[in-house]
Amino acid sequence: MDLFGINGSEFIVLAVLAVVILGPEKLPEYAKKLANLVKEVRRMANGAKEQLREEVGDEVADIDWKKLDPRQYDPRRIIKEALIAEFDDAVNVAKEKPSTQVAPAPVRTAIETQTQKQAPLADNEAAPFDSEAT
Repeated sequence: MDLFGINGSEFIVLAVLAVVILGPEKLPEYAKKLANLVKEVRRMANGAKEQLREEVGDEVADIDWKKLDPRQYDPRRIIKEALIAEFDDAVNVAKEKPSTQVAPAPVRTAIETQTQKQAPLADNEAAPFDSEAT
């Protein structure tokens, strides 16, 4: 019966407590109020569902809401799968035999290219200063 996380034995205990606390004369009245409350909540939920369907359209009925539940996403699993996929891609590329051997291009850093462009300063020349950079 697992309604609201309550199993059968817990439901019986709650029913017995309700009879003891409320008494047999008030119990039918409160049971009727509870039934009316449940009906009203269901009516409101169905009304909200219909209003959403009218405003958004029929494609809402086709959406798999469980797929969009953020609780199902585990960041550790997502990162692990991404890293494994990248590793597998790198292994596959390394295993492929190239038809012609191409020498790798020399790697140049931004520091190397910057120092090659600058000429040395003269003896009395001040170093360049960029007021926006600091």
